[in-house]
Amino acid sequence: MEAVIVEIRAAEGGADAKDLVREQLALYAKYTTRRGLELELIEARTGIVVCRVTGKGAIAAFENEAGGHRWQHVPKHDKRGRVQTSTVTTVVLNEPNHAQLRIEERDLEWATCRGSGAGGQKRNKTESAVQLVHKPTGTMVRIESERSQHQNRATALAVLSARLWDAQRTHEAETRARERKGQHGTGMRGDKSRTYRVQDGIVTDHRTGKKASLDRVLKGFLEDLF
Repeated sequence: MEAVIVEIRAAEGGADAKDLVREQLALYAKYTTRRGLELELIEARTGIVVCRVTGKGAIAAFENEAGGHRWQHVPKHDKRGRVQTSTVTTVVLNEPNHAQLRIEERDLEWATCRGSGAGGQKRNKTESAVQLVHKPTGTMVRIESERSQHQNRATALAVLSARLWDAQRTHEAETRARERKGQHGTGMRGDKSRTYRVQDGIVTDHRTGKKASLDRVLKGFLEDLF
């Protein structure tokens, strides 16, 4: 089964950009439902969410989503009604299957710690959060979204595998870093792959040159931009 890891991060725009991370996630949730795909939220912190999308066609569905997404709108917290430009960045990583990537157990370093987010007393008092380091590359993953340590270990290994597969495809760490930076872009307002102009109700994809109704895009009709 095809699977991709999608990372959405706040860039320019302060608190507004952090709020837009959730807006971008909601958009993708509707998009995946329409495409018959399954979206699983595997990590959520202030200003960043990581999810896994699985199903036939998952890779093709997200091949156009990497890059800077610039939003122009009036933030909810702005009482003066001023239009602000904020940016979130999206990285899309193909998740490998076991035949494509081999990870040696001796190369993994596991650690447990208490979860830092919401989840009640049980989560805060037990060391269910896990941190995983791939020693040869220094790649680190921290997961605390699940209730049990067992679930977090499985999720951490899946995310690590996706990141290592991305590195393996570029053959060396330096090339991989350039690729990931290219997907993220600088995160500045002028560095964009797509612009959502809420006041005009229009979304523009700067790679294809196509425009689409914001209302349809927010309902998950991203194909209008391809």
